[in-house]
Amino acid sequence: MTHRYSLAVLPGDGIGPEVVGCALDVLDAAEARYGFTTARTEITAGAQHYLATGELFAEVEDTLRGHDAILFGSMGDPAVTPGILERGFILEMRQRFQQAANVRPVRLYPGVPTPIAELTPERCEMVIVRENTEGAYVGQGSTVHAGTPNAVAMQESLNTRAGIERVVDFAFRLALGRRKKLTLCHKTNILVAAGQLWQEVVSDLAAKYPEVETDYVHVDAMCFHLPLSPERFDVIVTDNLFGDIITDLGAVIQGGLGVATSANLNLDGSAPSMFEAIHGSAPDIAGKGWANPSGAILSLALLLGHLGEGAAARAIEAATVQVLGELPALAGAEMGMSTSEVGARIAAIVREGRADETLVPESLLGQLAELAPSRV
Repeated sequence: MTHRYSLAVLPGDGIGPEVVGCALDVLDAAEARYGFTTARTEITAGAQHYLATGELFAEVEDTLRGHDAILFGSMGDPAVTPGILERGFILEMRQRFQQAANVRPVRLYPGVPTPIAELTPERCEMVIVRENTEGAYVGQGSTVHAGTPNAVAMQESLNTRAGIERVVDFAFRLALGRRKKLTLCHKTNILVAAGQLWQEVVSDLAAKYPEVETDYVHVDAMCFHLPLSPERFDVIVTDNLFGDIITDLGAVIQGGLGVATSANLNLDGSAPSMFEAIHGSAPDIAGKGWANPSGAILSLALLLGHLGEGAAARAIEAATVQVLGELPALAGAEMGMSTSEVGARIAAIVREGRADETLVPESLLGQLAELAPSRV
């Protein structure tokens, strides 16, 4: 039986259309090789669309909701005031679709250079699970006496037990299928109220998962330990703001933003999950062919793992690693291939069944369909 999936594609701004185009070429190759099909709906959204129409997430919510998953490029442009697209589209989608867990693998692949001296792939294999709908990103705040020496800005951080519990439970289940270690990252000595609630939830749920060892690291200490001893960590669970910060550090460790990827998971199948590379729109290099599409292609692998197409997902990950190992640099003109050439090379390896899966040990690709059911 041929499985058919409905995908919404949001190329967005800057380099987004370039890297998403490469991911779709790889998807074509995977469909030809593994026998599933997709119906794709391209959604026009982002900076230029907003400037022309004033439209944000609300105008496309119903269209997006009808799909099995969303492949997202990037969003942002200097012509749009910071915060409008981030709050009005990206954060709104995460909250409206209850994409409760932002899941970012931090894996150093063989042949990929890292700025951390003597770091080997065997020492860097973890997943950071970031609460994705609460914390400091709820979008609530106010300013009084703006533009005066007496200006006062207040920004709220919202933490609910229900919101924390669902993402911590997901992190425990993820750890159960890996090396069975969960680390909470927070700042409990300063953010006492929020930190205590997070720690209480972890402690309470630990009784449900006795096989999983638990650990705690302050977020400032995490910025020290993460690059120097990444082997200490298996699954890290953290709040929205801290997760945003430490996952960028994780991206640097694994070779840069061009190879880093993420899943924004709805954990009960009530709305589509969204998959994206973690880099921005990079308008300064858009159209030059300098963007590395690997992050977007690895996002496609996460998406297919989520839909249950584990064999295709694994082949895409392995093919991407093979090509990354051939590049003299991971971005820019020094990459040695253009954006489209990198994508075409990965697609060819997938289509021809030449992916060397020994390069990629078992990872969360095989766990996603079970841990966060899709809508199919």
